[in-house]
Amino acid sequence: MSAVGYIKRLNVFRSKLPRAFKGRRYCSDECPDEKKGLILGVYDGENEEPVFTKAASKFNDHLNGKLLELVKTGGCEIKRGQGRVYNNLDKEFWSVAIVGLGKEKLGYNEMEAIDEGLEAVREAAGIGAQLLKRECVGRILIEGLGHPEQAAEGSALALWRYQENRSRQHWTAIPTLELFDDSDAESFQRGLFKAESQNLARRLSDTPANQMTPLHFAQETVNELCPCGIKVMVHDKDWVESKKMNCFLTVARGSCEPPVLVEISYCGAHQDQKPVLMVGKGITFDSGGLCLKKCEGMDNYRADMVGAAAIIAAIRAASALSLPINIEAVIPLCENMPSGMAMKCGDVVMGLNGKSIMITDTDNEGRLVLADALVYGQMAFQPRLIIDVASLTPGVKAALGSSASGVYCNSQTMWSQVRKAGVITGDRVWRLPLWKYFTNKVTKFRSHDVNNKGLGHGSSCIAAAFLNEFIDCVDWIHFDVTGVGFKSEHKNYSYLTKGRMTGRPTRTLIQLLYQLACPSEGQRKLD
Repeated sequence: MSAVGYIKRLNVFRSKLPRAFKGRRYCSDECPDEKKGLILGVYDGENEEPVFTKAASKFNDHLNGKLLELVKTGGCEIKRGQGRVYNNLDKEFWSVAIVGLGKEKLGYNEMEAIDEGLEAVREAAGIGAQLLKRECVGRILIEGLGHPEQAAEGSALALWRYQENRSRQHWTAIPTLELFDDSDAESFQRGLFKAESQNLARRLSDTPANQMTPLHFAQETVNELCPCGIKVMVHDKDWVESKKMNCFLTVARGSCEPPVLVEISYCGAHQDQKPVLMVGKGITFDSGGLCLKKCEGMDNYRADMVGAAAIIAAIRAASALSLPINIEAVIPLCENMPSGMAMKCGDVVMGLNGKSIMITDTDNEGRLVLADALVYGQMAFQPRLIIDVASLTPGVKAALGSSASGVYCNSQTMWSQVRKAGVITGDRVWRLPLWKYFTNKVTKFRSHDVNNKGLGHGSSCIAAAFLNEFIDCVDWIHFDVTGVGFKSEHKNYSYLTKGRMTGRPTRTLIQLLYQLACPSEGQRKLD
């Protein structure tokens, strides 16, 4: 079936679903548009004396010192991660939120592997946006807080809500964002691009599995990327069979939903420049197959395609930022379900590179679909670098929680770039080993070449070692995002909603692509 015919079939399928409203903003009578709010910053001062930012100081002068007087008499200092709202201060603004930025001139913290100054701005902007949203303002003006790009990121991420399946009359109003008293509108807009991309990944990940099937995900990819001038090709099951992607087909056959493989091409540089290949795990629902997961928490595995979602969002941002780089992406999409046709423990399949694979655990399906996608992408595009993103193992979540993505890399130079990207975005990464010790755990078998479970502990390292068997002499970065990409279980970040999908590590991928596209920038940040 052609891609056009496939999309037509999807449109018929979508017509049977409840309508999904995609508008960015719906306002009720309770939150009229004319209400304006303002976010201003304050630093920790000596002897509990607050120090306003430049914009806050000017606004305080406009009020003849009233704002400083209110902050001083508030009973306590506004620390980092805190905020306070004042109403009826000025005719123009319904509410003014003062947010704490911590100490002045915060910077890179080597022990924490983060730029604390940039992260403090994101936190403050997110807190201020949430406070003003509760005041039912329709427009939020925010000063740059010293870093307009990060202010835009924090506030836009904090305001996002997944509410497509609520009745429209119950939708929460989402205020608009504007830059206040700062000339660096370009940085602010760049931050909005990055935040909107992460919010796209959050929406895709949070959509229920019956609405985000492989076919529907393919349609969403077309809808989001094609208007940006990005080429998208949708391949059906017959095409996948013609390419002999046996591992991918073996996983997909347990479900009634047909598998789909999506190819994406972004050409921002000269056509002679070798592309970066991005491969994303696209399991739109993972039941575990015959090795069934526990019922409690199984609904979270609607987001088992967060790797694919983050890649699509990152490529859209690359286009919006006009990055001078060529990107090719391969996204295998299917469900992992138990049925009479499902793969069985002990089955042996042949990978696209000719290696035999024994399926010891059907819940380790992600590495199977990635194996075929990685080999196909290398044969088709001859990339200079491979980046794959997948929610692959619970082991990385046990080790790192939601603090950082687990990263495996066969190049010290590339790892330095990934680490730098995590420092700048605040969406951190942590390198884990690709030792031969773990390679032996997946290859030392007499009856087959590679095992999809391996031997012993260290599930995340074993999974990476499995994927490494399908990488052929090229720089490779593997993100295991099980701990960071799923539902936010705790309020670890003021700008990410507890109980909803995070869309991580989208901004780290965007920053990494920027560094690869513009190596001459040296240590300069994307700001």
